[in-house]
Amino acid sequence: MASTTACFGLAASGTLAGTRVPRARSAAKPTTGRAALSVRAHGPGGGQHLTPEDVSKMNTAPTGVAGAVLDAPTGDGSKIEERKHVYVETYGCQMNVNDSEVMLSVLKQGGWDETTDIHDADVILVNTCAIREKAEAKIWQRLAYFKSLRRRKKKGEKPVVGVLGCMAERLKTKLLETDQLADLVAGPDAYRDLPNLINIVNGGNQAMNVQLSVEETYADIIPVRKEGAHAAFVTIMRGCDNACSFCIVPYTRGRERSRDPSSIEYEVRLLSEQGVKEITLLGQNVNSYAYSDENGSGGDATDFLTMLSNGGDDGKVREEEDFSVGGADSVLKTIPVGMSPEVASAGGTPFVGYAEGFSSRYAPKKRREGSVQFAQLLDRVAAIDPEMRVRFTSPHPKDFPDSVLDVIASRPNVCACLHMPAQSGNTDNLERMARGYSRESYLALIDNVKAKIPGCAVTTDIIVGFCGETETEHRDTVSLMETVGYEQAFMFAYSERDGTSAARTMVDDVPEDVKQRRLQEVIDAFRGASAVHQEKEIGKVHLCSVEGTSKKNEEELTGKTDTSKWVVFSNEDVGIYGGDVDETEAAVNGGFGEKKTAPKPGEYVAVKITGCSTGTLFGTCLGRTTLTAFYAMHGGAWVEADGKPLVSAATGSR
Repeated sequence: MASTTACFGLAASGTLAGTRVPRARSAAKPTTGRAALSVRAHGPGGGQHLTPEDVSKMNTAPTGVAGAVLDAPTGDGSKIEERKHVYVETYGCQMNVNDSEVMLSVLKQGGWDETTDIHDADVILVNTCAIREKAEAKIWQRLAYFKSLRRRKKKGEKPVVGVLGCMAERLKTKLLETDQLADLVAGPDAYRDLPNLINIVNGGNQAMNVQLSVEETYADIIPVRKEGAHAAFVTIMRGCDNACSFCIVPYTRGRERSRDPSSIEYEVRLLSEQGVKEITLLGQNVNSYAYSDENGSGGDATDFLTMLSNGGDDGKVREEEDFSVGGADSVLKTIPVGMSPEVASAGGTPFVGYAEGFSSRYAPKKRREGSVQFAQLLDRVAAIDPEMRVRFTSPHPKDFPDSVLDVIASRPNVCACLHMPAQSGNTDNLERMARGYSRESYLALIDNVKAKIPGCAVTTDIIVGFCGETETEHRDTVSLMETVGYEQAFMFAYSERDGTSAARTMVDDVPEDVKQRRLQEVIDAFRGASAVHQEKEIGKVHLCSVEGTSKKNEEELTGKTDTSKWVVFSNEDVGIYGGDVDETEAAVNGGFGEKKTAPKPGEYVAVKITGCSTGTLFGTCLGRTTLTAFYAMHGGAWVEADGKPLVSAATGSR
């Protein structure tokens, strides 16, 4: 049979159309005997989707149980079916980590258990990142290694190799046919279809589902997490509509769509019951979250994605479908079945706008008006468990209106560490990047954050050597690093991605040696400012979550501050922290008066900082405590070196 390939296009409905056509072969070159390619594209993302009505009728937890081991499915109720093993490697962002947990939940239901031994695997899956060339290069090397493993095994023992995620969507044909390094390819919205795709490969064919969904959020799937984990990721939205000129994400992740808040609350409550002490809300543009019954799915992606693919992203604001639902009174009538009354009453608000001086390439009011927006969701999630820290990433600076900052300031368990990706410190460069703001508006936002949330740590992303960047523009980025004084920064030289607006309409004209020199200058500026911040930490007492044993010294523990800094301290028995009260008194910290014990992962401790290095703080553990007790004593997540409590809006929190 002649080998086949597939032609793809976005159909008028926004779903992926797939057709099989013969691939011409040279008469002088023998066929390789590669299996036929089976294209699966039945329903957005593949697999079944639950409606809000379906969710409300569920009597049991959604698919998978966080932190628990599921029972093996049985055939006739008496004989346990044979389980198979899947090995998963994950590259890239936190979203990919959470996606791997989702796919493991799907596969566990289908008869596959995770293994950490690659030689024991029946299926090898690589969850990939396409954001930069270096990330892709590492994955190509791993795929070549997997191919060598297959050669060493007999025909019936060869593992199925699958490439998933962003790189899979971007390089689907090359992976399957040109380089022949994979048996199956699945995009970020096709994880429900993995059991079927694996079965197709086991039947002798290649398999692919890279359909971008306009509604898939995996809301009904609870990710499978490591048993006993005290931190977890919770995805609240997927996709990105920003279409920055340098970024591949809209092409690999698709249109923004937000998850039903009732399912988010359910998952967070479940994690709280299991003892999880920190959650991170995830999304490609997490603080653009906006859910209503009508726009949770993200609407029709056809025009948006086709516009991008055809090079029509001219930077103009796009008018979208009218998603407004007629004001606050009608909002309550359109809240989906299953949405909690608390969220319903907290949501349905008018669109309050972006941070001052920021804009986007679409008209947001028509989509967000009357929806549950990020400030309301963040407030409700934080209220579930006052002892559970809440973080979120990755945001866009435009989506930090005062309403979001006010929630962060008023909720003690919402961490005062905000990621503010600047990308550049020059207005002209930002305009070419299609970021929607100027240097001045970005700095004004930073000032507003620090005024509303005293002591808030700010982190960032920086790209150097973008198309057309001059030395003057580069110096503006260096000065931005010095002016803001970021606590953490992710700094990279520009890496052109095929298919992006920049790749189609601009010239990557900054030489590689210049990029590397500029990158080093930005890194040096960051380190200089960071060193000053680290020195200022000495003498402070921080509320830290215990993360585990230090990798360098088993007699030391590592902890994380509210501002996301790592702290190392001795693994010694300690009592209950009492602030300024003598620890020998039995009445400290509410009268617990416990015997001294060693802090355990997931607990909170008070640590006095005694030293620092470039990226780590060192300290002395003063005792065990709780988040609410520490705030009750000090009114914040840390005490200044002079012993004075931090002045914070959190002192009057609910």
